[in-house]
Amino acid sequence: MTSISHIFPEIKHGGSRNFFLIAGPCVIENESMPFEIASNIQNICNRLEIPFIFKASYRKANRSSLHSFTGIGDEKGLKVLENIKKECQIPVLTDIHTAQEASLAAAYVDVLQIPAFLCRQTDLLLAAGQTGKVVNVKKGQFVSPEAMQFAVEKIRSTGNNKIMLTERGTTFGYQDLIVDFCGLESMQKNQCPVILDVTHSLQQPNQLSGITAGKRSHIETLAKAGVAAGFDGIFLETHPNPNEALSDKTTMLPLHTLESLLEKLVKIRKAIL
Repeated sequence: MTSISHIFPEIKHGGSRNFFLIAGPCVIENESMPFEIASNIQNICNRLEIPFIFKASYRKANRSSLHSFTGIGDEKGLKVLENIKKECQIPVLTDIHTAQEASLAAAYVDVLQIPAFLCRQTDLLLAAGQTGKVVNVKKGQFVSPEAMQFAVEKIRSTGNNKIMLTERGTTFGYQDLIVDFCGLESMQKNQCPVILDVTHSLQQPNQLSGITAGKRSHIETLAKAGVAAGFDGIFLETHPNPNEALSDKTTMLPLHTLESLLEKLVKIRKAIL
């Protein structure tokens, strides 16, 4: 296991030996709701001594349908993230999709996340590494765990060693994802924290409706399995009213159930140490 404090020495509860949590809504839907979600999660994590990074996409570039919601505007979305960082005193994470976005987003956030579909894009990985920010690379649904060493190598070539890897399922069929827990050990050999993206691993992509489906009811099972297996961090999306969310409504965890789930995960973590 790799402690998050190796990357964020200043993160709160970094010495607790707990898993760390990356959580928040899928996308910035407005200027007020992200603060409600961030402060709620922060209070829970403080009580349970869980290191916490807030996540939200300032823009959704990869949507199935042309008509899907993509964001409130780049600058407005990034400013919301910056304000959460300053007011809540927590690290914040967002996705980037092009090399040009790397320097733009780096001015506002602490962690640049490379989406799974783009995990092999050399120019994007290099640009992210050159910012000096923490870079979280999601393993592509089409990539083996062993192949992620090459993404790590590209970022490290910039002199940046602040790298995290995230498992988010592998495509073995057309409309489902499977998590291979054996991949954890392979990715940890890169000496990076390895995270399990619980909610995106439960997606059911490529639906004819043009909207990705998902299996929200399995969130607790997969999260428990991830902590028990030894993942360094847990990534999940949460929303006060998932059924009304503007993106990923079928896989986001209802915010009011998060505390109960995290209490169970902390008990599992303590049992395996």
